[in-house]
Amino acid sequence: MSNDAAIAAPAVDDPEQEPPAHGLGASLPQADARAKTEGTFPYASDLWAEGLLWAAILRSPHPHARIVSVDTSAAAEMPGVRAVVTHADVPGDTAYGRGVADRPVFASDVVRHHGEAIAAVAADHPDTARLAAAAITVEYEVLEPVTDPEKAFAAEPLHPDGNLIRHIPLSYGDPEVNGEVVVEGLYRIGRQDPAPIGAEAGLAVPRPDGGVELYTASTDPHTDRDLAAACFGLDKERVKVVVTGVPGATGDREDPGFQIPLGLLALRTGCPVKLAATREESFLGHAHRHPTLLRYRHHADADGKLLKVEAQILLDAGAYADASSESLAAAVAFACGPYVVPHAFIEGWAVRTNNPPSGHVRGEGALQVCAAYEAQMDKLAAKLGQDPADIRLRNVLATGDILPTGQTVTCPAPVAELLQAVRDFPLPPLPKDTPEEAWLLPGGPEGAGEPGAVRRGVGYALGMVHMLGAEGTDEVSTATVKVHDGVATVICAAVETGQGFSTLARQIVQETLGIEEVHVASVDTDQPPAGPAAHGRHTWVSGGAVERAAKMVRTQLLQPLAHKFGMSTELLQITDGKITSYDGVLSTTVTEAMDGKELWATAQCRPHPTEPLDDHGQGDAFVGLAFCAIRAVVDVDIELGSVRVVEMAVAQDVGRILNPAQLATRIEAGVTQGIGAALTENLRTARGLVRHPDLTGYALPTALDAPDIRIVKLVEERDVVAPFGAKAASAVPVVTSPAAVASAVRAATGRPVNRLPIRPQAAVATP
Repeated sequence: MSNDAAIAAPAVDDPEQEPPAHGLGASLPQADARAKTEGTFPYASDLWAEGLLWAAILRSPHPHARIVSVDTSAAAEMPGVRAVVTHADVPGDTAYGRGVADRPVFASDVVRHHGEAIAAVAADHPDTARLAAAAITVEYEVLEPVTDPEKAFAAEPLHPDGNLIRHIPLSYGDPEVNGEVVVEGLYRIGRQDPAPIGAEAGLAVPRPDGGVELYTASTDPHTDRDLAAACFGLDKERVKVVVTGVPGATGDREDPGFQIPLGLLALRTGCPVKLAATREESFLGHAHRHPTLLRYRHHADADGKLLKVEAQILLDAGAYADASSESLAAAVAFACGPYVVPHAFIEGWAVRTNNPPSGHVRGEGALQVCAAYEAQMDKLAAKLGQDPADIRLRNVLATGDILPTGQTVTCPAPVAELLQAVRDFPLPPLPKDTPEEAWLLPGGPEGAGEPGAVRRGVGYALGMVHMLGAEGTDEVSTATVKVHDGVATVICAAVETGQGFSTLARQIVQETLGIEEVHVASVDTDQPPAGPAAHGRHTWVSGGAVERAAKMVRTQLLQPLAHKFGMSTELLQITDGKITSYDGVLSTTVTEAMDGKELWATAQCRPHPTEPLDDHGQGDAFVGLAFCAIRAVVDVDIELGSVRVVEMAVAQDVGRILNPAQLATRIEAGVTQGIGAALTENLRTARGLVRHPDLTGYALPTALDAPDIRIVKLVEERDVVAPFGAKAASAVPVVTSPAAVASAVRAATGRPVNRLPIRPQAAVATP
């Protein structure tokens, strides 16, 4: 990825003014960056305790089967084995889930997906634990799996709650309206895995009061604690979750299916128990992006102005509900994209199957529909003989327009400006302008293709995501700021997952209090809740709580000085650790003003409420929206069907740039993740069985696959209802980039490209 991208910066009076060294707007490095690069950062897999036991989980080899019997005697009798637990040993709730408690801790009468947990073992050595788990004898009556989500409607119920998780019929406008030009399409989106850089791991330690402490890479520790306590049959106060180092997270850390068996074993044995999942267990155990089937029909007038969109969206939730309801709401609400559509009729369903579980993965719901509605815009442009960028510009959304959900867009929505920025950015030079050995053929340095078979394509996509929770979710976070001896400490249960919250919290306190040395405390559930690390909520909600607490400390610090000099605190300012008055009469340092005192304050941040979508898909369901435009340039070998992404030009509305370097990194990472969804990433299944659950069979993009990523424009139009005015940064490029790559491949080959990831046969040009 290129580092010479043009990154927009906050406007300043003096163009040669140096960027701030600390505080908001500075490219402050992450506090843990050095430890991570040197390999000394403590991840969950590094944990240790005296008297440690090791855990292993027995998982189902079948996607659908009735359990006739489970015999654990051979495992229990093995030397070194300390405990074996099954569903019969769960003292509390036997099922858990966010929103819908439909997923069993251990399968009891039936297994519903390949890799479902059956039993767990604790032993004095990891190899002993794995051997003991393999020694458990399970008699199955294999059942026919339901793997086609379209057949789930008529199939026998896979769960007592039935196969339908949610149905949203959105109706907006007049169904009788028809356009002069109509285009249709059927689209399929594959199953992308979060593929964390480190597989799941954790440590459970029993407490003297009969409770347990869970040390794990949780991204939502309070919810994980509550779910675990209910399964353990314990009060919440007797279960503590301590967040260890998170090796990056895009939703994969939100499944407590690894933590609950671990805690049960610790409670049963009275010893610390550690679990370190293999890569195969990681693939089988956590949730994935929803595979999706989408049918679309777009109506437009003769000039290409959109009149009506009709769509059907079917999400494959896999065996359990998880976040499928929320994902479906996003998919239905954003089914028309960031375009003005006067009439929209969208039906969405999320159904249970015997496929691997689906759940929260960055940009859930929005990514799938973006690929479909942008394909429709390309078809519409081709049918009308118009430029793909022009037809998009003719229809883009702006502030004050109304979404098909009936919600007015009140936040900044500079979609036209974003699209114009990427369209006008200079294109990269063609390979014919450089020596053949200086450029890569599609397929990599050793690609088998011939230069004469390579065609270049340019494509566009516009994406949108919502920020924070939706449909009435009570978003709230609490933070405490303490100052003593010139050092500030932030206490907030917002988990640092790589999104940069810890760095942001330091910058906020530096900006507000003028104290350079700021520490962010480690996270556990003894602290007040801060909610999950998703949808940019910690930048908004937790950052807002930190800012409010810091301002309260600032008032405590300045009030005595203001009173002494007979002025208001608003007339005092803190800069670089110095307190000065507007007239220069007062000048002192923060340390001197503290005079050895300890100051602290606790504050909450709660955004304005939202509401659930009604029976017609209408409602003010979202707190805020973020938008992105991407122009993709690809080279395609039209004989082999191999694709190389040459360049991605990105323009994004970010509200306000809080940390330029960190923002650029988030955007580049999001684009790269989206390229994986576009070209290579698909967790394949055969009749419900996961094929090749490893990093050999699951093709992640590498450094050789990463193109030049040019951040050509960052629009800083602050969202007035958001603290600092900033918007979520990483999800919207993930959502937009697969659609842009597909658009570019269409341009190069003339093929429709209706499936992601793009198969080689879909990129072979028609003779």
